[in-house]
Amino acid sequence: MTQLKLGVPKGSLEEATIALFRQAGWQIQPRSRNYFPTIDDPEISCALVRSQEMATYVSKGVLDVGLTGLDWILDSGAQVEEVCDLIYSKSSDQPCRWVLVVPQDSDIQRIEDLQGKRVATELVNFTRSYMQDRGIDCEVEFSWGATEAKAVEGLVDAVVEITETGSTIRAHGLRIVCDLLHTHTRLIASPAALADPWKKQKIEDIALLLQASLAAHQKVALKMNAPKAKLGEITALLPSLHAPTVSDLADTDWVALETVVDRDRVRSLIPDLRKRGAEGILEYELRKII
Repeated sequence: MTQLKLGVPKGSLEEATIALFRQAGWQIQPRSRNYFPTIDDPEISCALVRSQEMATYVSKGVLDVGLTGLDWILDSGAQVEEVCDLIYSKSSDQPCRWVLVVPQDSDIQRIEDLQGKRVATELVNFTRSYMQDRGIDCEVEFSWGATEAKAVEGLVDAVVEITETGSTIRAHGLRIVCDLLHTHTRLIASPAALADPWKKQKIEDIALLLQASLAAHQKVALKMNAPKAKLGEITALLPSLHAPTVSDLADTDWVALETVVDRDRVRSLIPDLRKRGAEGILEYELRKII
């Protein structure tokens, strides 16, 4: 049987990725001290791979498809096909940022001040290219971890580190000078896999369902009963993909309404609907939106 070889990012994104696939319809089960999780689809085989190495293995055809960040795609220089964006992380739905970080009392105020300085980062190749493109001659060295501590302890003049909110950086008494790159997860495929009609279709199906699951995460469904006399007033409040669904009830003075709304609007929308006479308001989660 032909199988699609899927790379699942090992580490901080592993749990979030497995949860996303679960919502999309695939059950991935990690196995203790094993780099090959099981999946309930005989057409797919899985391997746990570090995000930093994913693009390299996909470009070589060792894996057909995988999930990794734009940062590691750029850093590796690997030739892969980007199938779709998947904006998710272990703790939020916001893209992460690679930022230039220095101690609070550093005289480095802008990136040009790095001339002749030492910078530590895990994102070495991208950072070197970024500096070279701007004519900044500085030493960029690889950091094996605890990168922020190197700036705190004065081992280097600055670090390039990844962050979502910047709160951890500030907690260590450090200061963000500027952003170098905004990154988020992307589904990537090898050119060879996309040249195979069966694999191409399977990859497109996976991309469709993953994106549908992420879209559903931002929305909820609302159902309610509304008096016909207030129907226009209530539907004017309701956003939807096209228009709210309106159904007649046995009581001819009332109708049932159903719609899909942005999750972050519900807390203000429900009280407004109630004030205008809506009753039996139900909110429920969605699995996919296509």
